[in-house]
Order: sequence, then structure tokens, then C-alpha cells
Amino acid sequence: MKTIFITGGTGYIGKKLTQKLLERGHQVIVFVRPGSESKVPAGATAAVGDPFSEKDLAEKLPAGSVFVQLLGVPHPSPKKKDLFYKIDLQSVKASAAAAAQVGVANFIYVSVAMEPSGIMADYQKVRQLGEAEILEKRLPHVFLRPWYVVGPGHWWPVLLWPVYKILEIFPSTRRKALAFGLVSIGQMLDALVVAVEMPEGTGEILEVEMIRKIGKSGFR
Repeated sequence: MKTIFITGGTGYIGKKLTQKLLERGHQVIVFVRPGSESKVPAGATAAVGDPFSEKDLAEKLPAGSVFVQLLGVPHPSPKKKDLFYKIDLQSVKASAAAAAQVGVANFIYVSVAMEPSGIMADYQKVRQLGEAEILEKRLPHVFLRPWYVVGPGHWWPVLLWPVYKILEIFPSTRRKALAFGLVSIGQMLDALVVAVEMPEGTGEILEVEMIRKIGKSGFR
């Protein structure tokens, strides 16, 4: 059993991950803003504070725990560029600093596919800066790099699935098609659980293909 500390634990992925980790016998602490305690799944512990404050995070973060950084702007789109820098980047900076101060067993960061993309370049840049912040702090880490996580409220990209499969066939388009491939919420959760339970300091980077391979249940 591990102690898992999650930011963004009440969001789209966070709630489901918290429940999955609890089912596996882990102790889960969900860090939330004041007033959001009721959103924390039953069985998890709510830790209250400012997610942009290194001090608040460090005070609630147990030494030797696994830090999972999920906090970010919901439904990312190019028009949210300023929010990426204000929320996503500033939160991971505070989290990485707190994790380095306290000492964590692993820092799990949901980044994004790094294959160049004009439409989401700012989002990719912010996630790249987030990775750099974690590396600069010399934290033991695992990075996950999905492109789009398909699930409840996020099903529309499934319509593009046949196009992806065709593009994966041709050498000229295969790399981009795989890098920008879809993963399901089930596959993402399975990959996050594997990341959480990895030994300290593996430095793994789980790209789309690996997330799909780890996912046991396909699209669900």
C-alpha cells in the first residue's frame, strides 16, 4: 500500500483514479481548495489549501508519498492559452517545489504528446515547461503523454478513429498518427495506476502507444 497525494483529484480523470487507487488498497489524499471538500470521493482524505502555494502543498504532503499532478485547465483549446500559463504551469511549479522540499517517492505528471502541432502549440509548450520544472528539481518521476483522452463527455473524437487507423498504415503519416492517437479513459486510468505503482526513480515516459498497451480494457 502506498500513500498517494493528488492535485486535480476531483476532475474528469482524478475522481476515477482516486476510486481505482482506493480499490487497490492505497491511501489517497486529495488536495483541494477550501469549499471543495465535499467533492472528494468517499474513502479518500481531503487536504485543503491553495494549489498554487508551495507552502500549503508542503504542509499537507507526506514525505515518501507518490505525488500525482492532474490539476489543469479543463477542456483545453487554443483560446485558453493564457490560462495554460496561469493555471497549468503555475500549479506544477508549486507542486514540484513542494515535492522537492518534502521528498517524494515519485512524481507522476500527465503531460501531452510532444510531436509538433500548430493548433495546440501553447498547451504543448506549457506541458514541456512543466516537465522541465520536474527535471530541474531532480524529482523521481513518470511522465504520461496522451493526446486526447476519450470518455464520458469526450466521445466526439471516436468518429475520427477510422481515419487514424488509415494514417497509421502509411510511413509518411504513421508517426504523427500514433503520437496524436486517441486513448480511452480506461486505458489512461490503467496507465496511471501502473505509473503510481512503479518503483522510485524509473524516469519512465509513457507515450500514446505505451498507454494503449498498458490499458487492459480497450475503449470503455
